[in-house]
Amino acid sequence: MKIRFGYVANAVGLWDASPSKTLTFARYSALAKEERIEKLHSITAQNLQHTKRILHYNIAHEIELYRFSSSLVPLATHPEVMWDFLTPFKNEWAEIGQLIKDFKLRVSFHPNQFTLFTSPKEEVTNNAVKDMDYHYKMLQAMNALDTAIINIHIGGAYGDKSKSLMQFHQNLKKLPVEIKKYMTLENDDKTYNVEETLITCEKENIPMILDYHHFMANKGEVDLPLYLQRIFDTWKERNLIPKVHISSPKSEESYRSHADFVSMDFVRPFLEMAKTLNQDFDIMIEAKQKNLAMHKLIEDIATIRGVKRITSSAVEWK
Repeated sequence: MKIRFGYVANAVGLWDASPSKTLTFARYSALAKEERIEKLHSITAQNLQHTKRILHYNIAHEIELYRFSSSLVPLATHPEVMWDFLTPFKNEWAEIGQLIKDFKLRVSFHPNQFTLFTSPKEEVTNNAVKDMDYHYKMLQAMNALDTAIINIHIGGAYGDKSKSLMQFHQNLKKLPVEIKKYMTLENDDKTYNVEETLITCEKENIPMILDYHHFMANKGEVDLPLYLQRIFDTWKERNLIPKVHISSPKSEESYRSHADFVSMDFVRPFLEMAKTLNQDFDIMIEAKQKNLAMHKLIEDIATIRGVKRITSSAVEWK
């Protein structure tokens, strides 16, 4: 069983390398009209340059999994801006895509919590479609769609979970099929548990990402070993290796918040459980210390009897 590890957005330790520099609409509106597009261009150029720096860091450290920042392009979906962020940066998107192809990187996006399909409000659904389209177009510009995913949560319950799930399936019909093909769903820490998310994924033929921290915060009546193989099987349609999110609680009082690093004691029961399936899978680390937390966890896991570290960011467990 091979496990690869990755992290989210920022490489801690790289100086001034944030790929998420932003521009508020208020600040944008205060600029002279001739300065607005120039500002949008300069921030996007900076974010793309920093993304390339981070990818080179990943390549140097044999890190094959990486989640892009969703804030690469400022105001990309704002109804009063909606600017062309593809054409002016055609070469930059292509360069990032070439790195992905040459080094067989597995990349993803995770739009924010407002990108959901359970709302009874048409405007919310339309905005979700718009945001999914934005992420899809970036992956398309990179020519990175083959193995890429766009991961979201189901959304809110609005006081009636059954009705909201029906609303989800109805609203999802508004998402173009070519975009839906690349979406995944993840169980959350408050509302939709593992079983509810899995059933939704199976109904829509969408791969499911298991978030173990979320599961521990929102177990319901779920006995996870009975569901793990089914969760992994949802990835077969796209012929992709299953993916799992890992983090650990900041404290008992702030259980849902992510700690700086990942507690080996917290995640080891899951790893032992997954070992029984003897199936390759990937782990995205969602700890605050990002790549540093990833490296530390790999070191900890490599001390387990039967685990062999095979690269800087992957282990084999026999």
